[in-house]
Amino acid sequence: MPSISELFDLLKDLPALVQWAGYIGLIAIIFVETGFFFGFFLPGDSLLVTTGLLIATGMDMNLYALGAMLNVAAIAGDAVNYWVGRVTGPRIFVRDESFFFKRRHVERAHAFYEKHGAKTIFLARFMPIVRTFAPLVAGVAQMDYRTFAIYNVVGGTAWIWSMLFTGYFLGNYVPGIDRYIELVIIVVIFLSILPGIIGWWKERRKPLQA
Repeated sequence: MPSISELFDLLKDLPALVQWAGYIGLIAIIFVETGFFFGFFLPGDSLLVTTGLLIATGMDMNLYALGAMLNVAAIAGDAVNYWVGRVTGPRIFVRDESFFFKRRHVERAHAFYEKHGAKTIFLARFMPIVRTFAPLVAGVAQMDYRTFAIYNVVGGTAWIWSMLFTGYFLGNYVPGIDRYIELVIIVVIFLSILPGIIGWWKERRKPLQA
């Protein structure tokens, strides 16, 4: 059983993390990242793309069985997070900060929720950090659970399968891509945070346009 420091080292080497984690570990990572606020630092998009790529290039895992289990984990994680927010209520906004809890992440997710409403649960799936805190904020706001559940299922399904198939497609149709996994991860991370960069840039330019 690796120590905490060894786990953090594995987070820097996603191919090694995927192979070490296996089915159970990958399910746990996706569930914790989506289900608990302290999972915001865990990889999501890049982990899924890397997994799809490794399966395409020979790793012994069944893509469809894994995808189905990860799909359930992603949906269950958001549901747990929603109910944590619903039970905790507005107290989450005044919770003391720690290494695993940053109030600014909650505030960012809240601002995104205020802007996009229920669609946040779908859109946030493709945004690191916001993905972790959006269902929590939806619970605090007491979003109708039936509405939340629909966006949760659709968003979780779209996120898991699009990321896995992106990696699987690259592994199958781009010769030698497995030698450039680090570059693929960097591109995926950049694309993941791009909406946040664009949003920040738009907010920064508003006073100039006034």
